[in-house]
Amino acid sequence: MFKNGVHKALIAVSLILLVSACSEYQKILKSSDYDFKYEKAMEYYDAEDYIRASSLLEELLSVYKGTETAEEVHYRYAYTYYYQKDYIMAGYYFRMFVSNFPASKYTDECAFMNAYCYYKSSPSPSLDQTNTLRALDELQIFINRHPGSPRIEECNKLIDELNDKLVEKSFNGAKLYYDLGEYKASITALNNSLQEYPDTKYREELLYLILRSSYELAKNSVPEKMRERYEKTTEAYYKLIDEFPETEHLREAERIFEDVQKAL
Repeated sequence: MFKNGVHKALIAVSLILLVSACSEYQKILKSSDYDFKYEKAMEYYDAEDYIRASSLLEELLSVYKGTETAEEVHYRYAYTYYYQKDYIMAGYYFRMFVSNFPASKYTDECAFMNAYCYYKSSPSPSLDQTNTLRALDELQIFINRHPGSPRIEECNKLIDELNDKLVEKSFNGAKLYYDLGEYKASITALNNSLQEYPDTKYREELLYLILRSSYELAKNSVPEKMRERYEKTTEAYYKLIDEFPETEHLREAERIFEDVQKAL
C-alpha cells in the first residue's frame, strides 16, 4: 500500500512538472523578447533538449541576421539537427554556415561536420551506396580546402573506412553471381571488382572464385567452346598461384588444374 502510494505521488509530481515545463515553454515561444528567447534556447541546448532549442533557434535565425550573435545561432541550430540524428538537415545547415560565415572560428569545424554528416548517413554495404560516394567526395573536398586542419588524419581514416565498405559491396555483388551458378556473369563481375579495387583485401578470394567459375563454365559448355574455356581456367589457376603460392585454396586449385589438364 505504502509503495503504491509513493508511486502514485511520484507520477503526480512528474505530471505537474511536465505541465509546468510545457507551460513555461509556451510562454517563451509567445514572448517578443528575443534576447530572452536566445538565453532560453542556449539553456535548452546545454540541457540537451534539442527539439525545443531547435524551435527557438529557428525563429532567431532571421532575428539576429547580420549581428554578432548570428554565428552562434546558426552554429547551434545545425547541431540541434545533428544531435537528433537528422544528418541530412544537419549537413545542410553546416554547409549554410560555411557559406554565410567563411571567416568564422567555426568554419573549419562546420565544413568537416558537413562531410561527417554524409559519413553518418552511409548505409551498410548491402544497401545503395550513394551517400557513401558523396561522403568520400565531401571528405576529399575538405582535405583539399583545409590542408592545415587538425582533422585531416580523421578524414583519411573515414575515407579508408568508406572505401572498405565499397570494396565489401563490390565483392559481395560479384560473389552473388557465383553463388547463383551464373558462372559467365560471375567471371565478368569478379574481374570488374578486381579491376576497380586492385588492392582489395578480398583479392585472393576473388582470384579463386574466378578459377572456380571458369572451371564450372568450361565443363558445362558445349563441345566447341570447351577447349577455349579450359585454357582460360588454366590461366586463372596460374594467376592465383603466382600471386598466392600458399593460398588456403591450394588443394582445391590443384585438383581443378589436374582435372583441366586431363580434359585438355
